[in-house]
Amino acid sequence: MEQRNGYFRITWKEQLAVCHLFAPKAEGVPVSYKELASFLDDHGISGYRERELAEAIAMGSDCVVPVGSGDGLEFAETMHMHCSLDKMKITATFYPPSQGGASLNEQDILAYLKGMGIRFGICQENIADFLANPIYCTQIVVAEGKQPRHGHDAKIEYFFNINPSLKPKHNEDGSVDYHALNTICAVEKGDKLATLHPVDEGEPGMDVFGKALPPRSVKNKVLEYGRNISISEDGLHLFSDVTGHVSLTGGKVFVSDVYEVQADVDTSTGDINYAGSVHIHGSVRGGFVVTSRGDIVVDGSVEDAMLQAGGDIIVQCGIQGMQRGLLEAKGNVITKYIENAKVFAGGYVETGSIIYSEVSAGEDVIVAEKKGFINGGVIRAGGKVEANSIGSSMGAHTVIEVGMPPEKKERFNQLQKDIAEDKKTLEKYRPVMEKYVAYVKTGQPLDAKHKIYFTQILATVNEAKRQLEANQTEYEALQREMMTGTHAKVVVKKDIYPGTQISISDASCVMQEKRSFCCLERKNGEIVINNM
Repeated sequence: MEQRNGYFRITWKEQLAVCHLFAPKAEGVPVSYKELASFLDDHGISGYRERELAEAIAMGSDCVVPVGSGDGLEFAETMHMHCSLDKMKITATFYPPSQGGASLNEQDILAYLKGMGIRFGICQENIADFLANPIYCTQIVVAEGKQPRHGHDAKIEYFFNINPSLKPKHNEDGSVDYHALNTICAVEKGDKLATLHPVDEGEPGMDVFGKALPPRSVKNKVLEYGRNISISEDGLHLFSDVTGHVSLTGGKVFVSDVYEVQADVDTSTGDINYAGSVHIHGSVRGGFVVTSRGDIVVDGSVEDAMLQAGGDIIVQCGIQGMQRGLLEAKGNVITKYIENAKVFAGGYVETGSIIYSEVSAGEDVIVAEKKGFINGGVIRAGGKVEANSIGSSMGAHTVIEVGMPPEKKERFNQLQKDIAEDKKTLEKYRPVMEKYVAYVKTGQPLDAKHKIYFTQILATVNEAKRQLEANQTEYEALQREMMTGTHAKVVVKKDIYPGTQISISDASCVMQEKRSFCCLERKNGEIVINNM
């Protein structure tokens, strides 16, 4: 049985209006009292008894109900159009004519749609179906827009490990083996390194009013590469020209031989600046600088030196910075210990201990040796900080901050200052702008000098507004990221001591007592401590 909603039809007996109620069929819905009452009011029929009419509808069967008096004039078939909020669909609800009233035709419906400004997606088939087989009190789609077809970003497929696992091996006795590290991603001459899958721009759509709907914006990419690499004629594939070491740094593919220093970096070598990776078989002595676009591996130790890497930094023995040492890696930092040094990593930091140092990581800071302690200093991580013990019974000032990568948190703080400055600028010029606007409204022209001054002020105000809007948008995005971060936590495998300052996103606290075997997380805007 065809599904049909219940509907009604009005006939006249002289000036008495009679309502014929028709029950729904199959899964159709009954007549709406509100809809029927509105129809009677619109056609000047009054005096109907609300309770009697409602009871007749509730019976759910075909029946006839006198509903009131009117002018006795026949009326035509009518329709009500509804536009969806997104302007992608027009539905029509049709109501039957009185017994002798005229019916709508195709031209009537199309003219009504044209009067509404409908320019696209008219459903001729649905309209024709209704005219051939009228269905009343039911929403019928008479116009429908075309959704845009969204494309996809360009994608680069790499045929080598772009995220090598350089985490050291943890032995059963709790020690960490810093020697078993796979630091080289070997490549042979002729090997394919990468393939670019081009961007798909998608196709625009259109709403029923003829407004074009663009697809989502997509990001294009190109293959970026250094020396010792060839690209195919179609620009879609990269190949290695040499046998060596391949790495991905800042979205750019590098192939190079590893630069090896057989002894210490000292007066015999001078500072080192190399485009590939650097392997130092000795130590880096105080005052020297090692810069690499790839990884830096030091078999010995690092004194109060500076190491800067576009990839990872691995120091087999440890870092004794003497308050002057600095390590900066866009990737990860792995070392035996960190003492009196500054260490910054775009990825994670893994070490055996941290003593009076400033350590920042975009991801996690893991202190994983047997003792595994953090004693003094400031530790920042975008993800979690994990250690056996944090702080000390001697009250070493120790600060742990997690929840947002350090560079983003620095940007967040800077945006707060910039927004305040933009508002200050706007407030400064507000009285002057109001004065000039009031003067212009009087109809009196500005002289040349004041016109130039007003133009300059207007430019300053518009730029401050533009910058304020941009800064607020970026600030709100970072704030949402801070609020919704779920990975941020501090894991204590043994003890955390009183006086240790903990910050997780926007919440902070100072430990008032020693706690053991616990995990600190942010919940409902506060830091909670859970036992493990």
